Amino acid sequence: MSLLKYCLATGLLFVTLQLSSQEVKWMTWEEAAAANDKQPKKIFVDVYTNWCGWCKKMDASTFKETDVVKILNEKFYPVKLNAEQKESIFWRDVEFKWVAGGRDGVNRLAYELLDGQMSYPTYVILDEEYSRILASPGYKDGPTLIKELKFAAEEHYKTTTWPAYKVKSEK
Repeated sequence: MSLLKYCLATGLLFVTLQLSSQEVKWMTWEEAAAANDKQPKKIFVDVYTNWCGWCKKMDASTFKETDVVKILNEKFYPVKLNAEQKESIFWRDVEFKWVAGGRDGVNRLAYELLDGQMSYPTYVILDEEYSRILASPGYKDGPTLIKELKFAAEEHYKTTTWPAYKVKSEK
């Protein structure tokens, strides 16, 4: 009987480790910036709010897909940024504060990343120098998000626009 318990426990541990290795390794903005200073990589920012239903759907589905997890963890520093967080974010000697207004106010960093077009979810992809490659609002299924991630990760943005790449990749 103890051999059976050992086998079950070992199997459960293996499954748990497999599942945990298939999760996006989300970072804060500050963690991603520090990591990027040491080893430059593109940054994927998930700008969300706590009340956003489509944001929650992305967390429950798209961000659990194996291919999405793999590319986000390997090619990007993935960041979760609550657009309405009240805690200040410090970066490059600038304090990005929460500002009252709208539904629940907004953090200034989210406002800057989205050029004031506050729509959730929105995904912002930045290059290693923090220049915006793409800002993409709305829910995305796995295949759609992967196209956007590959556009940035494979540096297609250096030779073509997103609309042209999107059309070409759909053929």
